[in-house]
Amino acid sequence: MSGSPEALHGYHAHIYYNDSTLAVAEKLRDKLASDFPVQIGKNAGIAGPHPVPQIQIIFKIEAFQQVVPWLMLNREGLDVLVHPLSDDEYDDHTINALWLGTPVALKLETLPHGPYPARLLPAA
Repeated sequence: MSGSPEALHGYHAHIYYNDSTLAVAEKLRDKLASDFPVQIGKNAGIAGPHPVPQIQIIFKIEAFQQVVPWLMLNREGLDVLVHPLSDDEYDDHTINALWLGTPVALKLETLPHGPYPARLLPAA
């Protein structure tokens, strides 16, 4: 990515949870789905580079200023990764990532320096 926000396809937020915090994560997911212009990703749980269970939230560029400040103030102590959707999955999960809470050690070797599959991008 050349550093241009106009080149972004949107964002992901990954809400991490464990057995004891699943209900809190589901409550956050449901609140985001009902109050914000987001999609709930289909690859919940342990998936891709995420070594612990997570709920994926997908949103367009325009929703960032609503979704991210709300998550900052309402994440209920859960760790959340927010990352852009450029054409480089690896950089998006590393140097371009924003962490709310404690960063999770991702399985970076699973990430390409290439674009996302269409199913992981916001719907048009």
